[in-house]
Amino acid sequence: MSEAISLPDTLAQEVAFDDKGLIAAIAQQHDTGEVLMMAWMNRQSLAETIATGQVCYWSRSRQSLWRKGESSGQVQKLVELALDCDGDCLLLKVDQTGVACHTGRRNCFYRVLTDDHRLEDRLPVLKDPEDLYGK
Repeated sequence: MSEAISLPDTLAQEVAFDDKGLIAAIAQQHDTGEVLMMAWMNRQSLAETIATGQVCYWSRSRQSLWRKGESSGQVQKLVELALDCDGDCLLLKVDQTGVACHTGRRNCFYRVLTDDHRLEDRLPVLKDPEDLYGK
């Protein structure tokens, strides 16, 4: 998107971006309640998400907008957006196409701490990351 999009005034007044201009966003599958991932949004990515209905995040590693599914095809369509009581975290109820995790798993929360304090992978890889992103 090349044109500047602004946040709705009601939301802009309530969102508490951190000192880097970011807010945490949790993506949840709208119809099952499955928590898919957590990522960051800035003012521009949040405004674009609201304007287009397709979820857009801010990539801290690339320092650029990250339109979910742009390269992998695993898109998130926004169904509902909620702001927490402190205004510093978003809950995005989404309709996820395919896998949400870059590892090829359905969600990013596949590592579970066992009783003996090991991390155990509990979700299978559903899509080879090389098929999603290439080499």
